[in-house]
Amino acid sequence: MGKESKDEKLTSNSYVNADMSLGEIIEKYPETIPVLLKHGLHCIGCHVASWETLRDGLMAHGMDEKGIKSVVEELNKVIGEHEKILNDAAENE
Repeated sequence: MGKESKDEKLTSNSYVNADMSLGEIIEKYPETIPVLLKHGLHCIGCHVASWETLRDGLMAHGMDEKGIKSVVEELNKVIGEHEKILNDAAENE
């Protein structure tokens, strides 16, 4: 249960959602790039990324709403972990 609580805590913050543009996500949270690439969104430097939403990009690659929700959760977890590392480092200075 301790691990679940930790994971839930890491994902409790919603940094991104499926209706954000890929460009906005990448600009604000570059640590998400490996996750986006893993799910077939190789359009990171493409002009389409500036206006295409995460949902639209994932749907164009054949993902359904359940899969999109899972990717959003994964992105938020990665961002939360990154934020925790930054906060811990700042506290230790």
